Amino acid sequence: MVSGLSLELWIGIAHWFTAVGTVALVIALVRTFKHLEASAKMSKIETEFRLRPWIGPSSPIKRMNDSINGNAQFSITIKNFGSLPGSDVKVKSIVDTKPLTRESLKQPLSEFNLGPLLPHMEKIYWFFVVPSMWEKVSNDNESLYVAIYFEYTSIAGLNGYGMISECKNSQNFVHTEMWLDSPGVRQ
Repeated sequence: MVSGLSLELWIGIAHWFTAVGTVALVIALVRTFKHLEASAKMSKIETEFRLRPWIGPSSPIKRMNDSINGNAQFSITIKNFGSLPGSDVKVKSIVDTKPLTRESLKQPLSEFNLGPLLPHMEKIYWFFVVPSMWEKVSNDNESLYVAIYFEYTSIAGLNGYGMISECKNSQNFVHTEMWLDSPGVRQ
């Protein structure tokens, strides 16, 4: 009887250890799932904001000496500063002697498709100013305004980079406003 009692005691103790081990396992599983959830959120944030294309200018706006169509021709170099390619990069621009705003780019404008932009790749975009407008800037000391918007897609959605620049006295362009449009960060 004594050995039977000790066997029952050992079986009871084993059941308690099993129960305690099961509770510890459940707690460890719950903490593991919480950690995996936090890791998934961080991966999503990293994918949307770090592992994506970041397209923007890598040079100032420059006047070109030779024009392909008789108008004053300007160029700006854009670059993908991101880790992933930017597919289907499109650019819209508008040139005027009156100050421009972001809303100026919302009117129907022609788009030019620059195609894909691989990581750390650069492409040059040209825009043109009719001679009569350029003469006003050169001779009459008027300002010339240009608004340029680069639009591209990434895993996170539609992204864009916009800028408004001003040229006084036919000198250098100065960027007066720049902005970034990104999913969840649209302004």
